[in-house]
Amino acid sequence: MPRVRYAEPAYVVDQTADPGTQVSQALRGILAHRPDAAAALGTFAMALAASSTLGPRVTELIRLRIAFHNQCRSCKAVRYKSAVDDGLTEDLVCSLARPAEAPDLTDAERAALRFADLFATNHLAIDDTVYADLRDHFDEGSIVELGLQCANFVGMGRLAATWAVTDALPERFRAVGEVTPWGSDAVVVG
Repeated sequence: MPRVRYAEPAYVVDQTADPGTQVSQALRGILAHRPDAAAALGTFAMALAASSTLGPRVTELIRLRIAFHNQCRSCKAVRYKSAVDDGLTEDLVCSLARPAEAPDLTDAERAALRFADLFATNHLAIDDTVYADLRDHFDEGSIVELGLQCANFVGMGRLAATWAVTDALPERFRAVGEVTPWGSDAVVVG
């Protein structure tokens, strides 16, 4: 069970649903304590996705890299279908172990991942050089989008990690200790 109770004591997660759906249902059950804030968060995420210039693959790479830093197990276990359709593979996810050295990442993806790494671990180290590198690959709007995505992934990922919504996940995501997002047992969700 998650560490935070569902808003309605009778709320039940559909145990016959796929693991990704079960995680989403559990999070909705918790967020129902503050429905207006939950709706605003959903609207924010949908607005970012609807106007995205980064694309699903880059966004998913950033999300998964930040999930590793956050140690959010439900975040690490999930792969979004839109990203898979945009070229995300488990081999590519494995390259997140050392993104600066990964031959299957583009220069733009490496720049975005460097920013995401710093945002998640040492945000005050993001300096003019980091932004100059981003500008070699992205326009100002995309850089703003990257920052907003990182803020969402760091904040919500850390919160979700503390809630421990892991009951439906493959075993390795429920184990004690550090877990990586790279592996063959990820859960693809719509």
